[in-house]
Amino acid sequence: MLLPLWVSAAAVDVRAPGSGSVDPGPVVAVLEDVSGAFTLAEVLAADRAGGFEKGAEVAKGLSLGYSRSAFWLRLAIRNPELRPIEQLLEVSNARISSVSLYVPDASGNYKAMVTGGDAPFANRPYPHRHFVFPLTLSPQSEQVVYMRVQNSSSLIVPLRLWEPHDFDIASRPEYMVQGWYFGMASAMVLFNLLLWLAIRDRIYIYYVIFVLAMAVTVASKTGLGAQYLWPASLVWGNFSFFTAISFTLAAFYPFTRRMLDTPRTMPRVDSVMQLMTWVHVLAPVAYWFALPVVAPYGTAFFGFTILFYGGVAVWGSIRRMRAAYFQLGAFSLLLAGTLMAVLRAYGWMPTNIFTVDGLQLGSVFEMLVLALALADRFNEMRREKMSAQSELVAIQDQLVDTLQASEKELAYRVEKRTRQLQAANARLEALSMVDGLTGIANRRHFDQVLHKEWARLERVSQPLALVMLDVDWFKRYNDHFGHQAGDECLREVALAISGVSRASDLVARYGGEEFVIIAPGNDGPQALQMAQRACDAVRELAMLHPLSEEGFVTLSCGVAYTVPGPESSPENLLGNADNALYEAKAQGRNRVVLAQPSGW
Repeated sequence: MLLPLWVSAAAVDVRAPGSGSVDPGPVVAVLEDVSGAFTLAEVLAADRAGGFEKGAEVAKGLSLGYSRSAFWLRLAIRNPELRPIEQLLEVSNARISSVSLYVPDASGNYKAMVTGGDAPFANRPYPHRHFVFPLTLSPQSEQVVYMRVQNSSSLIVPLRLWEPHDFDIASRPEYMVQGWYFGMASAMVLFNLLLWLAIRDRIYIYYVIFVLAMAVTVASKTGLGAQYLWPASLVWGNFSFFTAISFTLAAFYPFTRRMLDTPRTMPRVDSVMQLMTWVHVLAPVAYWFALPVVAPYGTAFFGFTILFYGGVAVWGSIRRMRAAYFQLGAFSLLLAGTLMAVLRAYGWMPTNIFTVDGLQLGSVFEMLVLALALADRFNEMRREKMSAQSELVAIQDQLVDTLQASEKELAYRVEKRTRQLQAANARLEALSMVDGLTGIANRRHFDQVLHKEWARLERVSQPLALVMLDVDWFKRYNDHFGHQAGDECLREVALAISGVSRASDLVARYGGEEFVIIAPGNDGPQALQMAQRACDAVRELAMLHPLSEEGFVTLSCGVAYTVPGPESSPENLLGNADNALYEAKAQGRNRVVLAQPSGW
């Protein structure tokens, strides 16, 4: 095929099978179209007139920066073989808004292959996450192709020329690595979602939202989003990328807020983070209407946000905050990868594996380290619970030792101190926490423990369950058998209820024939099972009650539970349990009713 006389002598040779790819950048010439309205005929005329330039742009690896202009690239490809050669020209940047390749046919007329990030995926001449154009070169010929590129964001045009079989082989591990990344992200989402469902700590759901937003960011950046998630969407490539990054950084704020407790430990920093989060939440509106204008500022703000969060982690580490060590470790590679991507977008760093995939590599490392941080948080919560239980046992042992020492001391007191001893005993009796009839905790002890457990569980976001139990038709029993039999009945019931509770629970006599169980750490189903065991234990006593419908003594139980917080109170929990108890009586007694949770 005859070439026009104005074709430059600089050309790139086709690749033989098994030789990999070649970078045609050194022989690419660039023509800027400020108006974006050049036709191919005008471009050909400009080429004949020497309008294409080499040098600065080519030296940067075709990093053309933030520009609203369209750019035309001229590339000469030479086939020295005696046979036709198939080649693939790859543009390995999935976020270019418009990419058109003009290839001459046998008659010398140019045909266009039009695609881009703002066009449906079906428009691509080759199904790949990047823009890939098939070429056929005649034997011993030199072919000049023109490529028009234009972007609403930073314009970087990394070119590679491939032999088709080599390209197919090279693409497989790339897709495998991408699949591994999204598989790991999916595992992180599922695992932390299950943890949130199990322990209801909001930090896990914040982390799930963050990982999902990061996965969408990577999908948009790598072109997998256009290929698999939104293949038919228009005007979406760069908008989806900028929006996903904004939502990722916005989602990271509540996670950091919960992890480092910034409202308490860094109130001023927390206010700045909150303001930055609102900027990221509202930024997609600007991206949608004026992305080419705000893209440079958005990119700079992304870099600033990452630096700011890194600074927060450094400050927390200086203050010896355990969680900050994990966050600083997680941010090390993510910060480096993001900064390299930002500098590449401005054309200040070349295109290579670190500047292209640094964000994704940093994301992998960050997800792993933050997952370890969440696991450490879970273990810390468990250690606090075990420590609290050990502390309670120690206090009880100390109380027993104190009482024993007091008894020994009182046994040896002489008669002359009888009045002092009686006064001390009177005060001890007034402060006693034990019900005199049943031997279990009394109402005063119950009130103190309820408020103490409420405050403790509010700090660790653990549930608190309350069970109210009432002896069915006790007045009839008392009137029929007499008060002494009624007292004995209450003692037997108290003993049966205590037998089904845990060491960490508190069983108390609430008043009359009403009893109550405080069950810290129990949710609704667990407390419901405990109440049912109490009912079963009382029925197994088989205490005759001729005036009851069952013929023997039974219980009615009301169960309520919540996660203590400022939106609720111990009185609300007690009221819910009381309402559930009345509901159990209304339904026929001898049953357990679970109240709807409050403050959840």
